[in-house]
Amino acid sequence: MLEILYQDEHLIAVNKPAGMLVHRSWLDRHETVFVMQTLRDQIGQHVFTVHRLDKPTSGVLLFALSSDVARMLSQQFEQHQMIKVYHAVVRGYVLEDGTVDYALTEELDKIADKFSEGEKAPQPAVSHYRVLARREMPVAIGRYDTARYSLVELTPETGRKHQLRRHMSHLRHPIIGDTAHGDLKQNRGMAQHFECPGLMLHASHLRLTHPVTGEALSLTAPWDPRWQQLVERFDWKGCVSELERVEFPAQASQDS
Repeated sequence: MLEILYQDEHLIAVNKPAGMLVHRSWLDRHETVFVMQTLRDQIGQHVFTVHRLDKPTSGVLLFALSSDVARMLSQQFEQHQMIKVYHAVVRGYVLEDGTVDYALTEELDKIADKFSEGEKAPQPAVSHYRVLARREMPVAIGRYDTARYSLVELTPETGRKHQLRRHMSHLRHPIIGDTAHGDLKQNRGMAQHFECPGLMLHASHLRLTHPVTGEALSLTAPWDPRWQQLVERFDWKGCVSELERVEFPAQASQDS
């Protein structure tokens, strides 16, 4: 069963597990379990998508319970009226907080986008990051005798495809577990030495205005056991409270 974070007669939010597709896709024809279908069966009614999280990303995922509410929520996303906050484990020591203002070209899928026109001009992309903790571990990965990691909080101001992954890679601090833009040796090392495979990117918070009542909603998705064991092993337990103390920026974000 999916963990329900919030539910009323108009919308519902769940804590999406890592490795689970939001909906059926012909690009992943072998998959048989999807968030939409699971949630529909769990609550006994149809749900409407308003945004998405990539398959390896966990965290807050919002659905509407009617087409009208879906349209209103989609407009909030399109107009950057929602704020999304992520947590990630990245390679190396991130020394200070900052902002990445680095335009990104559109990423096209070789199969799904094979009939698309040629490469388009780079689109503006802005992400804010905040350092929460660092850790050096006595394991040799690659050419170094030790491995360094940082726990960061990420707030995208724009919503380009794989924006957070690409921006952290641009900073030379790729997100652990990122097979497209990351460090494959570090990915294997994390799985081998710390029993923590997969992408270490979690959509922790979503702030929005309720499309019907007008009230402010702040939704939080707890870290799953994989995250929790790594946080304990790296002695980052004090950072768990950061899930309750997020400083939401004034600028909203659209997507990851």
